Amino acid sequence: MTRPTPANIAEMRLAARRNLPLPVFDFADGAAEDETTLRRNELAFGAWQFRPCPLNGAAERDLSISLFGHRLSLPVVVGPTGLGGLFWPDGERAAARAAASAGTAYCLSHGSVCTLEELAATGAVPRFMQVFIYRDRGFTRELVDRARASGYHALVLTVDNQLLGNRERDRRNGFAIPPRFAPSDLLGMATRLPWLTRMRRELPRITFGNYLRPGRPESLQSLTGRMASLLDPALAWPDVAWLRQLWPGPLLLKGILHPSEAARACDYGLDGIVVSNHGGRQLDGALATLEALPPIVDAVAGRLTISLDGGVRRGSDVVKALALGAHCVWIGRPQLWGLSVAGEAGVRLVLDIYRREIDRVLGLCGVTRIDQLNRDFLVRGTF
Repeated sequence: MTRPTPANIAEMRLAARRNLPLPVFDFADGAAEDETTLRRNELAFGAWQFRPCPLNGAAERDLSISLFGHRLSLPVVVGPTGLGGLFWPDGERAAARAAASAGTAYCLSHGSVCTLEELAATGAVPRFMQVFIYRDRGFTRELVDRARASGYHALVLTVDNQLLGNRERDRRNGFAIPPRFAPSDLLGMATRLPWLTRMRRELPRITFGNYLRPGRPESLQSLTGRMASLLDPALAWPDVAWLRQLWPGPLLLKGILHPSEAARACDYGLDGIVVSNHGGRQLDGALATLEALPPIVDAVAGRLTISLDGGVRRGSDVVKALALGAHCVWIGRPQLWGLSVAGEAGVRLVLDIYRREIDRVLGLCGVTRIDQLNRDFLVRGTF
Protein backbone atom coordinates (compact mmCIF):
# COMPACT_ATOMS: atom_id res chain seq x y z
CA MET A 1 0.00 0.00 0.00
CA THR A 2 1.37 3.39 -1.02
CA ARG A 3 1.71 5.85 1.82
CA PRO A 4 -0.06 9.21 1.41
CA THR A 5 1.98 12.23 0.36
CA PRO A 6 3.20 14.19 3.40
CA ALA A 7 0.78 17.05 4.06
CA ASN A 8 3.07 19.09 6.32
CA ILE A 9 6.68 19.31 7.46
CA ALA A 10 6.12 17.07 10.48
CA GLU A 11 4.82 14.30 8.22
CA MET A 12 7.79 14.83 5.90
CA ARG A 13 10.12 14.29 8.86
CA LEU A 14 8.34 11.04 9.76
CA ALA A 15 8.59 9.87 6.16
CA ALA A 16 12.31 10.62 6.15
CA ARG A 17 12.70 8.67 9.38
CA ARG A 18 11.04 5.66 7.76
CA ASN A 19 13.23 5.94 4.65
CA LEU A 20 16.67 6.47 6.19
CA PRO A 21 18.93 4.26 8.28
CA LEU A 22 18.89 5.55 11.85
CA PRO A 23 22.50 6.88 11.86
CA VAL A 24 21.83 8.88 8.68
CA PHE A 25 18.48 10.21 9.92
CA ASP A 26 19.99 11.19 13.27
CA PHE A 27 22.88 12.97 11.53
CA ALA A 28 20.32 15.41 10.11
CA ASP A 29 17.76 15.35 12.88
CA GLY A 30 19.99 15.50 15.95
CA ALA A 31 21.56 18.37 17.83
CA ALA A 32 24.11 18.98 20.58
CA GLU A 33 24.03 17.32 24.00
CA ASP A 34 20.51 17.41 25.56
CA GLU A 35 19.06 19.07 22.44
CA THR A 36 17.31 21.75 24.50
CA THR A 37 18.11 24.50 21.99
CA LEU A 38 16.73 22.37 19.17
CA ARG A 39 13.42 22.04 21.03
CA ARG A 40 13.34 25.69 22.10
CA ASN A 41 13.78 26.81 18.50
CA GLU A 42 10.52 25.06 17.64
CA LEU A 43 8.61 25.91 20.82
CA ALA A 44 9.45 29.62 20.68
CA PHE A 45 7.00 30.18 17.84
CA GLY A 46 4.15 29.01 20.07
CA ALA A 47 4.79 31.89 22.47
CA TRP A 48 3.45 34.34 19.87
CA GLN A 49 -0.21 34.53 18.90
CA PHE A 50 -1.69 36.18 15.83
CA ARG A 51 -3.85 39.28 16.10
CA PRO A 52 -5.49 39.27 12.65
CA CYS A 53 -7.26 42.08 10.84
CA PRO A 54 -9.47 40.11 8.43
CA LEU A 55 -11.51 43.14 7.34
CA ASN A 56 -8.47 44.52 5.54
CA GLY A 57 -9.50 42.37 2.60
CA ALA A 58 -6.92 39.91 1.27
CA ALA A 59 -8.45 38.16 -1.71
CA GLU A 60 -5.05 37.98 -3.40
CA ARG A 61 -1.71 37.61 -1.63
CA ASP A 62 1.81 38.34 -2.88
CA LEU A 63 4.46 36.23 -1.11
CA SER A 64 7.42 37.62 -3.03
CA ILE A 65 10.38 39.50 -1.58
CA SER A 66 13.51 41.15 -2.94
CA LEU A 67 16.80 39.72 -1.66
CA PHE A 68 20.10 41.28 -2.71
CA GLY A 69 18.76 42.31 -6.08
CA HIS A 70 16.85 39.09 -6.79
CA ARG A 71 13.10 38.70 -6.70
CA LEU A 72 12.10 35.56 -4.79
CA SER A 73 8.61 34.14 -5.08
CA LEU A 74 8.47 33.24 -1.38
CA PRO A 75 10.40 34.30 1.74
CA VAL A 76 11.95 30.86 2.39
CA VAL A 77 15.60 30.22 1.44
CA VAL A 78 17.21 26.76 1.36
CA GLY A 79 20.12 27.08 3.78
CA PRO A 80 23.47 25.25 3.87
CA THR A 81 23.44 21.66 5.13
CA GLY A 82 26.47 19.40 4.86
CA LEU A 83 26.55 16.13 2.91
CA GLY A 84 23.27 16.55 1.08
CA GLY A 85 24.48 13.83 -1.29
CA LEU A 86 24.22 11.33 1.55
CA PHE A 87 20.43 11.63 1.61
CA TRP A 88 19.81 11.31 -2.13
CA PRO A 89 22.19 10.80 -5.04
CA ASP A 90 23.57 14.18 -6.13
CA GLY A 91 21.46 15.68 -3.37
CA GLU A 92 22.84 19.22 -3.37
CA ARG A 93 22.20 19.76 -7.05
CA ALA A 94 18.74 18.21 -6.74
CA ALA A 95 17.89 20.63 -3.91
CA ALA A 96 19.31 23.60 -5.83
CA ARG A 97 17.17 22.77 -8.86
CA ALA A 98 14.13 22.48 -6.58
CA ALA A 99 14.83 25.88 -5.03
CA ALA A 100 15.27 27.48 -8.44
CA SER A 101 12.02 25.98 -9.74
CA ALA A 102 10.26 27.32 -6.63
CA GLY A 103 11.68 30.76 -7.32
CA THR A 104 13.91 31.00 -4.26
CA ALA A 105 17.59 31.02 -3.30
CA TYR A 106 19.86 28.09 -2.47
CA CYS A 107 22.96 28.25 -0.27
CA LEU A 108 25.59 25.55 -0.79
CA SER A 109 27.35 24.15 2.26
CA HIS A 110 31.15 24.19 2.39
CA GLY A 111 30.77 20.47 3.27
CA SER A 112 28.82 19.51 0.18
CA VAL A 113 29.42 16.26 -1.68
CA CYS A 114 29.48 18.05 -5.04
CA THR A 115 31.93 20.86 -5.72
CA LEU A 116 30.81 24.46 -5.82
CA GLU A 117 31.58 24.48 -9.54
CA GLU A 118 29.31 21.47 -10.13
CA LEU A 119 26.51 23.19 -8.24
CA ALA A 120 26.97 26.36 -10.29
CA ALA A 121 26.62 24.31 -13.47
CA THR A 122 22.95 23.71 -12.60
CA GLY A 123 22.32 27.37 -13.34
CA ALA A 124 20.32 27.74 -10.12
CA VAL A 125 19.76 31.43 -9.39
CA PRO A 126 20.32 33.00 -6.96
CA ARG A 127 22.95 30.79 -5.39
CA PHE A 128 24.93 31.57 -2.26
CA MET A 129 28.09 29.93 -0.93
CA GLN A 130 28.88 29.16 2.71
CA VAL A 131 32.46 29.82 3.77
CA PHE A 132 34.53 29.65 6.95
CA ILE A 133 37.63 31.62 7.84
CA TYR A 134 40.26 28.95 8.31
CA ARG A 135 43.64 28.84 9.98
CA ASP A 136 44.92 28.57 6.44
CA ARG A 137 43.76 31.95 5.16
CA GLY A 138 45.04 31.00 1.73
CA PHE A 139 42.45 28.23 1.51
CA THR A 140 39.71 30.67 2.51
CA ARG A 141 40.90 33.00 -0.24
CA GLU A 142 40.88 30.08 -2.68
CA LEU A 143 37.24 29.27 -1.91
CA VAL A 144 36.28 32.92 -2.26
CA ASP A 145 38.02 33.12 -5.64
CA ARG A 146 36.32 29.93 -6.80
CA ALA A 147 32.92 31.26 -5.73
CA ARG A 148 33.53 34.49 -7.62
CA ALA A 149 34.68 32.64 -10.75
CA SER A 150 31.61 30.37 -10.58
CA GLY A 151 29.15 33.25 -10.38
CA TYR A 152 27.89 32.91 -6.83
CA HIS A 153 25.73 35.85 -5.81
CA ALA A 154 26.55 36.06 -2.09
CA LEU A 155 28.92 34.64 0.50
CA VAL A 156 27.66 33.40 3.87
CA LEU A 157 30.32 33.37 6.58
CA THR A 158 29.31 30.94 9.34
CA VAL A 159 30.79 32.11 12.65
CA ASP A 160 29.40 29.65 15.22
CA ASN A 161 31.15 26.48 14.08
CA GLN A 162 34.81 27.16 14.88
CA LEU A 163 34.65 24.41 17.51
CA LEU A 164 32.60 21.32 16.79
CA GLY A 165 29.49 20.80 18.91
CA ASN A 166 28.99 17.67 20.99
CA ARG A 167 26.43 15.79 18.88
CA GLU A 168 25.75 12.80 21.05
CA ARG A 169 23.33 11.02 18.74
CA ASP A 170 26.13 10.73 16.18
CA ARG A 171 28.49 9.43 18.83
CA ARG A 172 26.00 6.83 20.07
CA ASN A 173 25.35 5.68 16.51
CA GLY A 174 29.04 5.58 15.63
CA PHE A 175 28.19 7.80 12.67
CA ALA A 176 30.88 7.89 10.01
CA ILE A 177 31.26 8.90 6.37
CA PRO A 178 30.58 6.70 4.50
CA PRO A 179 28.17 5.18 7.03
CA ARG A 180 29.10 1.95 8.75
CA PHE A 181 26.23 -0.10 10.10
CA ALA A 182 26.27 -2.28 13.19
CA PRO A 183 24.54 -5.70 13.10
CA SER A 184 21.61 -4.21 15.04
CA ASP A 185 21.22 -1.57 12.31
CA LEU A 186 21.25 -4.18 9.55
CA LEU A 187 18.36 -6.07 11.16
CA GLY A 188 16.11 -3.09 10.55
CA MET A 189 17.28 -2.37 7.02
CA ALA A 190 14.44 -4.14 5.22
CA THR A 191 12.37 -0.94 5.24
CA ARG A 192 15.39 1.08 4.06
CA LEU A 193 16.05 -0.93 0.92
CA PRO A 194 15.04 1.90 -1.45
CA TRP A 195 17.70 4.14 0.15
CA LEU A 196 20.29 1.36 -0.02
CA THR A 197 19.41 0.68 -3.65
CA ARG A 198 19.69 4.35 -4.62
CA MET A 199 22.89 4.90 -2.71
CA ARG A 200 24.78 1.64 -3.31
CA ARG A 201 26.95 3.19 -6.02
CA GLU A 202 27.16 6.56 -4.30
CA LEU A 203 28.33 5.59 -0.83
CA PRO A 204 31.89 4.61 -1.76
CA ARG A 205 32.27 7.97 -3.52
CA ILE A 206 30.79 10.19 -0.79
CA THR A 207 33.33 12.90 -0.03
CA PHE A 208 33.72 16.61 0.70
CA GLY A 209 33.98 17.87 -2.86
CA ASN A 210 35.22 21.38 -2.11
CA TYR A 211 38.23 20.09 -0.18
CA LEU A 212 39.62 17.74 -2.81
CA ARG A 213 42.86 18.84 -4.46
CA PRO A 214 43.26 18.12 -8.20
CA GLY A 215 45.73 15.32 -8.70
CA ARG A 216 46.00 14.64 -4.95
CA PRO A 217 43.67 11.79 -4.02
CA GLU A 218 42.78 11.76 -0.33
CA SER A 219 40.76 9.37 1.76
CA LEU A 220 37.61 10.68 3.33
CA GLN A 221 39.16 10.18 6.74
CA SER A 222 42.11 12.41 5.89
CA LEU A 223 39.78 15.04 4.40
CA THR A 224 37.69 15.02 7.57
CA GLY A 225 40.80 15.45 9.69
CA ARG A 226 42.07 18.28 7.52
CA MET A 227 38.72 20.08 7.71
CA ALA A 228 38.70 19.86 11.51
CA SER A 229 42.28 21.12 11.72
CA LEU A 230 41.40 24.15 9.59
CA LEU A 231 38.79 25.47 12.04
CA ASP A 232 40.05 28.57 13.81
CA PRO A 233 38.60 29.38 17.26
CA ALA A 234 40.54 32.66 17.14
CA LEU A 235 38.13 34.02 14.51
CA ALA A 236 37.42 37.70 15.29
CA TRP A 237 36.20 40.92 13.73
CA PRO A 238 39.49 41.77 11.95
CA ASP A 239 39.06 38.52 10.03
CA VAL A 240 35.57 39.59 9.00
CA ALA A 241 37.03 42.87 7.76
CA TRP A 242 39.63 40.93 5.76
CA LEU A 243 36.91 38.83 4.09
CA ARG A 244 34.90 41.97 3.39
CA GLN A 245 37.86 43.29 1.41
CA LEU A 246 38.15 40.05 -0.57
CA TRP A 247 34.50 39.77 -1.59
CA PRO A 248 32.77 42.70 -3.32
CA GLY A 249 29.30 41.17 -3.44
CA PRO A 250 26.71 40.62 -0.71
CA LEU A 251 28.33 39.22 2.44
CA LEU A 252 26.32 37.73 5.31
CA LEU A 253 27.24 36.55 8.79
CA LYS A 254 25.43 33.40 9.90
CA GLY A 255 25.32 32.51 13.60
CA ILE A 256 24.45 35.87 15.18
CA LEU A 257 22.38 35.90 18.40
CA HIS A 258 23.56 39.01 20.26
CA PRO A 259 22.29 42.52 19.38
CA SER A 260 25.74 44.03 19.85
CA GLU A 261 27.27 41.72 17.25
CA ALA A 262 24.41 42.47 14.85
CA ALA A 263 25.00 46.21 15.27
CA ARG A 264 28.74 45.76 14.78
CA ALA A 265 28.09 43.87 11.54
CA CYS A 266 26.60 47.09 10.20
CA ASP A 267 29.77 48.97 11.12
CA TYR A 268 31.89 46.43 9.23
CA GLY A 269 29.93 46.85 6.02
CA LEU A 270 28.09 43.53 6.08
CA ASP A 271 25.02 43.25 3.87
CA GLY A 272 23.09 40.79 5.99
CA ILE A 273 23.03 38.49 8.98
CA VAL A 274 21.33 35.19 9.66
CA VAL A 275 20.02 34.98 13.22
CA SER A 276 20.99 31.39 13.91
CA ASN A 277 22.16 28.98 16.59
CA HIS A 278 23.11 26.32 14.02
CA GLY A 279 19.84 24.52 14.62
CA GLY A 280 20.95 23.68 18.14
CA ARG A 281 23.84 21.61 16.79
CA GLN A 282 26.61 23.68 18.41
CA LEU A 283 25.98 25.35 21.79
CA ASP A 284 23.22 23.58 23.66
CA GLY A 285 21.52 26.06 25.96
CA ALA A 286 21.75 28.93 23.48
CA LEU A 287 18.56 30.95 23.24
CA ALA A 288 16.00 30.25 20.54
CA THR A 289 16.53 32.25 17.39
CA LEU A 290 13.01 33.71 17.46
CA GLU A 291 13.70 35.00 20.98
CA ALA A 292 16.93 36.57 19.76
CA LEU A 293 15.27 38.22 16.76
CA PRO A 294 13.39 41.30 18.11
CA PRO A 295 16.36 42.84 20.00
CA ILE A 296 18.55 42.29 16.94
CA VAL A 297 15.98 43.95 14.67
CA ASP A 298 15.93 46.95 17.02
CA ALA A 299 19.73 47.14 17.18
CA VAL A 300 20.15 46.99 13.40
CA ALA A 301 17.40 49.53 12.70
CA GLY A 302 17.10 48.65 9.03
CA ARG A 303 20.79 48.98 8.18
CA LEU A 304 21.14 45.44 6.82
CA THR A 305 19.03 42.44 5.83
CA ILE A 306 18.06 40.07 8.65
CA SER A 307 17.25 36.43 8.04
CA LEU A 308 16.35 33.77 10.61
CA ASP A 309 16.77 30.03 10.77
CA GLY A 310 16.01 27.39 13.38
CA GLY A 311 12.78 25.57 14.19
CA VAL A 312 10.74 26.84 11.23
CA ARG A 313 8.27 24.01 10.72
CA ARG A 314 5.08 25.79 9.60
CA GLY A 315 4.13 28.61 7.30
CA SER A 316 2.75 30.30 10.40
CA ASP A 317 6.30 30.20 11.84
CA VAL A 318 7.54 32.01 8.75
CA VAL A 319 4.88 34.70 9.09
CA LYS A 320 5.67 35.21 12.78
CA ALA A 321 9.38 35.64 12.04
CA LEU A 322 8.60 38.17 9.30
CA ALA A 323 6.20 40.08 11.55
CA LEU A 324 8.97 40.32 14.17
CA GLY A 325 11.31 41.87 11.64
CA ALA A 326 13.04 39.12 9.66
CA HIS A 327 13.26 39.69 5.92
CA CYS A 328 13.09 35.97 5.20
CA VAL A 329 13.72 32.60 6.86
CA TRP A 330 16.19 29.83 6.00
CA ILE A 331 15.43 26.13 6.31
CA GLY A 332 17.88 23.30 6.91
CA ARG A 333 16.49 20.02 8.22
CA PRO A 334 13.15 20.25 6.34
CA GLN A 335 14.86 20.30 2.96
CA LEU A 336 16.96 17.27 3.93
CA TRP A 337 13.78 15.44 4.97
CA GLY A 338 12.21 16.26 1.61
CA LEU A 339 15.37 15.18 -0.19
CA SER A 340 15.34 11.86 1.69
CA VAL A 341 11.76 11.13 0.68
CA ALA A 342 11.72 12.05 -3.01
CA GLY A 343 14.89 13.87 -4.05
CA GLU A 344 14.30 17.03 -6.06
CA ALA A 345 10.52 16.47 -6.03
CA GLY A 346 10.63 16.12 -2.24
CA VAL A 347 12.35 19.47 -1.79
CA ARG A 348 9.86 21.06 -4.19
CA LEU A 349 7.05 19.64 -2.07
CA VAL A 350 8.62 21.03 1.12
CA LEU A 351 8.76 24.50 -0.42
CA ASP A 352 5.22 24.15 -1.76
CA ILE A 353 3.98 23.22 1.73
CA TYR A 354 5.52 26.40 3.12
CA ARG A 355 4.08 28.42 0.23
CA ARG A 356 0.54 27.17 0.76
CA GLU A 357 0.68 27.61 4.52
CA ILE A 358 2.16 31.12 4.32
CA ASP A 359 -0.47 32.15 1.79
CA ARG A 360 -3.29 30.83 4.00
CA VAL A 361 -1.98 32.58 7.13
CA LEU A 362 -1.58 35.88 5.29
CA GLY A 363 -5.14 35.66 4.00
CA LEU A 364 -6.56 34.87 7.42
CA CYS A 365 -4.62 37.76 8.93
CA GLY A 366 -5.86 40.20 6.30
CA VAL A 367 -2.44 40.74 4.73
CA THR A 368 -1.88 41.03 0.99
CA ARG A 369 1.91 41.62 0.87
CA ILE A 370 4.85 40.50 2.97
CA ASP A 371 5.97 44.08 3.59
CA GLN A 372 2.68 44.81 5.40
CA LEU A 373 3.63 42.51 8.26
CA ASN A 374 4.74 44.07 11.54
CA ARG A 375 4.66 43.36 15.28
CA ASP A 376 1.12 44.68 15.58
CA PHE A 377 -0.11 41.40 14.09
CA LEU A 378 1.33 39.45 17.06
CA VAL A 379 0.75 39.25 20.80
CA ARG A 380 3.12 37.58 23.21
CA GLY A 381 1.20 34.76 24.91
CA THR A 382 1.57 32.91 28.17
CA PHE A 383 0.81 29.37 26.97
